[in-house]
Amino acid sequence: MTGTSWTKVTGGAQGVGLGFRLEHAQRILEEEAVSPWFEVLADNFFVESGPRLAILDKLTERYPLAVHCVGLNLGGTDPLDREYLAQLKKLINRINPLWVSDHLCWTSFEGRRLNELMPLPFTQETIKHVAERIKRIQDALGRHILVENLSSYVSFEQNEMPEWEFLSQVAQEADCMILLDVNNIYVSARNAGFSSSEYVEGVTPDRVAQFHLAGFEEFDTHYLDTHGREVPDEVLELFEKTIERFGPRPTLIEWDSNLPPFETLKAQAVRAEQAMSRAMSRKSIPSAAE
Repeated sequence: MTGTSWTKVTGGAQGVGLGFRLEHAQRILEEEAVSPWFEVLADNFFVESGPRLAILDKLTERYPLAVHCVGLNLGGTDPLDREYLAQLKKLINRINPLWVSDHLCWTSFEGRRLNELMPLPFTQETIKHVAERIKRIQDALGRHILVENLSSYVSFEQNEMPEWEFLSQVAQEADCMILLDVNNIYVSARNAGFSSSEYVEGVTPDRVAQFHLAGFEEFDTHYLDTHGREVPDEVLELFEKTIERFGPRPTLIEWDSNLPPFETLKAQAVRAEQAMSRAMSRKSIPSAAE
């Protein structure tokens, strides 16, 4: 598979979408055009039948969907989980999603699922290992995938490069795309003491296909990516810088815990759209030197 571009992979989707949660299903399906698109968590729909799939089918009829995963184990050393891939392929065939994504991490060891997104060392050896696994996954699925940067709380002494360079090299070597999580960049930068702006500037532009926005919690010793509150102003400011560099991409509001009313999620999408408009307005204004 060659000739990737963000428009080709995402089908030209635009705007700020929302994560689909079953708690909001009735509200979403009762009205028209409540969001330009939705993201569904693949692992929630690995079932053979039942009400979940019936709701998913109705959602598919009304909205473009993206699929997000937590179990591809892109960076693991266990053999690829063929059962997981088969379930994912079946879901893809059912809903024909705009794109499929997972995290640049490892999630199992010696067959034991950790239910956590574990970090990787940023080395050339890791790039080679991860890229080969992504290529095999893409071949099995018959499509390119997006890989997402984590929020980080530790770093490895073996690191040979900053994360933004690692992320870009993996995408290039694997011929996949990048899901750039702006909240995760902000959290990782505060925890590790690097510049979030430098991260944004260091990512390869032509590989970025989507953005994520979410909320974090601040503790005495660290920042924690919780997906349990509104998008903080600091993250929206970084998002504007991100839009100025890359231009608009499909953007998702993530809110997974302490789930609010659906109207609150819609309000977060409006804030993100406004931030995107501000950034694009500045981007279109020539500088004095020009």
